[in-house]
Amino acid sequence: MKKITLILLLLAGMFSCNDKKDMKSKRITTDNFTTNDPHSFARPHEAVIKHLRWDATIDFDTKSIYATALYTIRNYPDAKEIIFDTKDLTIEKVWENESDTLNFELKDEHEVLGQALHIPISKNTKSITIQYKTPPNAEALQWLSAQQTKGDAPFLFTQSQAILCRSWIPIQDSPGIRFTYEANVKVPAGNLALMSAENPQEIDSTGNYSFKMEQAIPAYLMALAVGNLEYHKTGPETGIYAEPETMTKAISDLEDLQSFLEIAEKLYGKYRWEQFDVLVLPPSFPFGGMENPRLTFATPTILSGDKSLISLIAHELAHSWSGNLVTNATWDDFWLNEGFTVYFEYRIMEELYGKDYSEMLASISYKELKQESKELIDNGNSKDTHLKLDLQGRNPDVGMTAIAYDKGYYFLRFLEGLVGRENFDAFLQQYFAEYAFRSINTELFLLYMEQYLFAKNEIELPKDLFSNWVYGAGLPENLPKANSDRFKKVEESIDKWLNTGNIDTLKTANWSTHEYLHFFHELPDSTDFNQVQELDNKFNFSENGNAEILTEWFLLAVKNEYKPAYYRMEDFLINTGRKKFLMPIYSELIKTETGNTIALNIYKKARQNYHYVSYNSLDKLLNYQTD
Repeated sequence: MKKITLILLLLAGMFSCNDKKDMKSKRITTDNFTTNDPHSFARPHEAVIKHLRWDATIDFDTKSIYATALYTIRNYPDAKEIIFDTKDLTIEKVWENESDTLNFELKDEHEVLGQALHIPISKNTKSITIQYKTPPNAEALQWLSAQQTKGDAPFLFTQSQAILCRSWIPIQDSPGIRFTYEANVKVPAGNLALMSAENPQEIDSTGNYSFKMEQAIPAYLMALAVGNLEYHKTGPETGIYAEPETMTKAISDLEDLQSFLEIAEKLYGKYRWEQFDVLVLPPSFPFGGMENPRLTFATPTILSGDKSLISLIAHELAHSWSGNLVTNATWDDFWLNEGFTVYFEYRIMEELYGKDYSEMLASISYKELKQESKELIDNGNSKDTHLKLDLQGRNPDVGMTAIAYDKGYYFLRFLEGLVGRENFDAFLQQYFAEYAFRSINTELFLLYMEQYLFAKNEIELPKDLFSNWVYGAGLPENLPKANSDRFKKVEESIDKWLNTGNIDTLKTANWSTHEYLHFFHELPDSTDFNQVQELDNKFNFSENGNAEILTEWFLLAVKNEYKPAYYRMEDFLINTGRKKFLMPIYSELIKTETGNTIALNIYKKARQNYHYVSYNSLDKLLNYQTD
């Protein structure tokens, strides 16, 4: 048994189901809770930031940010220094209390963590100011030329999760450390600047913008975007930012943002961030979405024209509770952010479109979970199939797998089945209220769950629940099974086509994106070139505009060396930066010598369009050496 599991079980005994008489006096809080974060040099128990005032100039010519960051700090007794996380920053000057210049020391560089910035302090130190600049290749920043955007204007956006904020702001870059912030940002005239804060809705001709975030957030939720953008209001608390060339398409798919928000509030309590806006970014954005508070970043690949991919927006909205409001204390506890969010996402979609629709989403995640769990175990990484991860010494991005998202979701779905939806919803509302604007780790959550979900409702905690689900490898035998009638009809349609050889038996007129994805997933390995060609002739998949469907089609085309799809695939790979699509297509290509050559030729053209998050993984996959 792992040591941490033993400690958990011993502590859990304090809140056993047979000992309820003093439950109210044994309130579980984070007031004295300190987490040792292996991905930050900071020592918050000695000195910690509480507020940031950031003054910055954005320079597209040099691809650099020139900034001054003033931190209000809390220093505890006998603290001699405060430590910040940095990566590749040029630190020019440091001073305390806005007057006295200080010496500072940048420690040796760590490949993953960057450099620790040590600054001496005393009991009289109330603030620290750091003057610095970013390099053109800062990992969090993507500088896009006019040719890389929809319009004829350059663009800048950031991606701070998981530990990239330190590459554009010296910061205590741990999800367990929260701070408020304000900012003054100067950008080239004609651009709109936006942050994860209160935002303007129109371009200021002077290029000067001010921001304020009054709710405390962790560093990974710091965000900035600069470009030729406009705003469209979709409701009292919701709206869309996008390049003018993208706005009409964005409105068509995202017009229901206010309804999403109202449904979410009915499920899990008041939205605590005042405004929920979505920024549709250029195609190079590496993720589907990023839940920056007040300003969700979204990939344009969700704009399918039929709203079939907007569950991603439900996911990012759900993060306003699970992640932004109650945050995983370290990246080892990532499932607390993502598992809850997937569960909440599917509940929102169920309210909007019905149970069978949400079951389609759950069925797709079930398949992806089984596949990724198997791959991790087969590759000798069985520990990475635990919900509670051990990422020390590694980039926390390696923990961003289906385990955190989908095994986490199915764990919560399993709990709902044990205690009933009414009890589970009440527990989640209490949990979000209790830990609002705090961080929590896995062990503390499990203790809280035992007390306020099981003991409170006088339900017995199942034996081996934690060891099977949280600390166990692979997937539990009692993993719930999603059940979609619509997917069963897809499978029946496939069988009819393959048994009769008549492609006209495939009736797809009313299929959603999810049914098409299930169709591709269920095609047998024996599917051959002629059948692939027949599918393309019938449905023109190679010219499909839906990125999810295109990705599955390209995988099928590569497996069968269906070359007519390759020209479209090359265009897609060059002009799409979403890692979710890039990794499987390149991975399939490199399985053959010819495909590997094709992959490298495309990658040489495409790499400049990718964000660090994407090309960092692809460089390793393709064994690509930069000059």
